[in-house]
Amino acid sequence: MTVLKLLLIRHGQSVGNIEGRMEGTSSTGLTPLGEQQSRQLGQHLADRDWHPTHLYCSPLARATATLTWLISGFKEVRPAHCESPAKLPHLSGAGERAGQITLVPGQTTAIDLCDDLTEYDSGIFTGLTWAEASQRHPDLCHRLETSLDWLPIPQAETLDAGRARAQRVVDHLIDSHRNGDRILVISHQWILQQIIARLLGCDRAWGLPMANTACFEFGLDRDRWLQSGPNRLNTELWRIQQFNTTPHLQRPR
Repeated sequence: MTVLKLLLIRHGQSVGNIEGRMEGTSSTGLTPLGEQQSRQLGQHLADRDWHPTHLYCSPLARATATLTWLISGFKEVRPAHCESPAKLPHLSGAGERAGQITLVPGQTTAIDLCDDLTEYDSGIFTGLTWAEASQRHPDLCHRLETSLDWLPIPQAETLDAGRARAQRVVDHLIDSHRNGDRILVISHQWILQQIIARLLGCDRAWGLPMANTACFEFGLDRDRWLQSGPNRLNTELWRIQQFNTTPHLQRPR
């Protein structure tokens, strides 16, 4: 059966990750390890012939750099058919068609930068380490450390707003694509947790330890997605092919 294939990917390791920063809607670039992770993922996808028909990416630098290095890895495996990542136009722009690329003969892959794929906006904590936040906002940090209840952070995104963003992403992917499409999405840990929860129909978001360039692959029957009845319980129509895996990191460098 031909299905809509959806591959969700967290970005490669960023400088902010290793510094322990709450990057949120700010962004550092990738570390050399993050570049390697992303390139190896592209090589792995090319080896599997998992060539996307459409690429969606967060506009933040750590995500767009992941996309560029992923395409570079794809190019190393298929040098005759791939354009140089340097030719991608407007890769730092947001909310627009960023360009097209040919990864396999006879197929053009569109690239879209999507604002709804940005990471959680952590407000006054944006870009800070926890130690820095504790120095600047000691009372708030103490309350956060001593309570498991959700406490709002000044200027930060609300949970409802994040959930709504995630739902818009899922709705767009379903509405804009069809069975046979292969969709690759590059985003961030917090919003990916929300997207996965919406995709699975959960009424709560689950915390997922998520390595850099971790992959979540789903296959679904787009034509039956909105139907009610017993097919919603038919596991032939809704399949998780991989969940939070990094097989590409085991390949030789």
